Amino acid sequence: MSGYDDDWNISLSAVTDSYPYDYDDVFSGFCSGSEVRQFVQSFVPPFYFIVFLSGFVGNILVVVLYTFYKRMRNMTDVYLLNLAIADLLFLCTLPFWAIDARLDWIFGDYLCKTVKGCYKINFFSCMLLLTCISIDRYIAIVKAIKARTLKNKILLHSKLISLIVWVTAVLLSLPDFCYSSTDDAQKRCRTVYPGMLKAAGFAVQVAIGFFVPFAVMVFCYSTITWKLLQAKSFRKHKAIKVIGTVVSVFVLSQLPYNSIMIVQTMDAINITITDCKTRKNVDFATLITQSIAFLHSCLNPFLYVFLGVRFRQDLLKIMKDIGCVSQKQFRRVIRPHSSFKRSSVHSETDTTWTLSL
Repeated sequence: MSGYDDDWNISLSAVTDSYPYDYDDVFSGFCSGSEVRQFVQSFVPPFYFIVFLSGFVGNILVVVLYTFYKRMRNMTDVYLLNLAIADLLFLCTLPFWAIDARLDWIFGDYLCKTVKGCYKINFFSCMLLLTCISIDRYIAIVKAIKARTLKNKILLHSKLISLIVWVTAVLLSLPDFCYSSTDDAQKRCRTVYPGMLKAAGFAVQVAIGFFVPFAVMVFCYSTITWKLLQAKSFRKHKAIKVIGTVVSVFVLSQLPYNSIMIVQTMDAINITITDCKTRKNVDFATLITQSIAFLHSCLNPFLYVFLGVRFRQDLLKIMKDIGCVSQKQFRRVIRPHSSFKRSSVHSETDTTWTLSL
């Protein structure tokens, strides 16, 4: 018997598209994948459900606040609402993969195409929206005067840009809708790309999913930091820390997984992994780094919204309305921030107010 045994049919193929692997054509001897299979069954279901629950609570709060308690004041408000919706739709696919990891795919061909396509749509839309947020913050701080004069027009543009982001994400995800299907014999939901389309798909995912957002973040936030260092504000150091946190979390959560994706792309173009142990190590690395990358959907509300003063005030208002916070406590928390905003001459562009909203 050559290649991996039947126990190697790990369900993570549904998400990564790097499985199932044609091991019969690669390995000359028997190679059992039971270790990876056991790891998938024990690690993936609880981890995905934890990510789903924590991310769902944070992002649903953002949607509720923007829907019922806040007006869309600027471009970033529009992007943050769309980002929360994209994160929620992505998180809703995780329970399917968690069950798949434990029981194999039991949801049929239609849901296979739908869930895989929705996963990719929201993956691309999230990354593109993070890019838009970086650009908007650059305009709001570095080009502050121009941004204020074009405020109403910019708000209209943000809605159009958000629509373009969603349309682009849908177009990039069409191959997953077209080429995803179930394997009735082995009960797997998989995407089988024809020819070189698999390598192209990996390349697009790495480019849109990491390199483009990272390049834009580095340019925008480094320019913002330079601008803040020149400003005479006692809050600029806090704003710079916010920038450092946003960039650091993005790099730490996305770089490891995208590095593995580059390896997968090279292997898809020209099969380079011909050793059983190396294949297992790559698979373990893919599982772990992808799980870390998924955490970003939980952290987005905290990085982009919960750090904001206005959002915390609106959250306190919700808690007051449902009786969790008294009127006296609410006023005690709100008053210091209100007085600070009135006393600041540059309240619109001054550090954390603009960065954290």
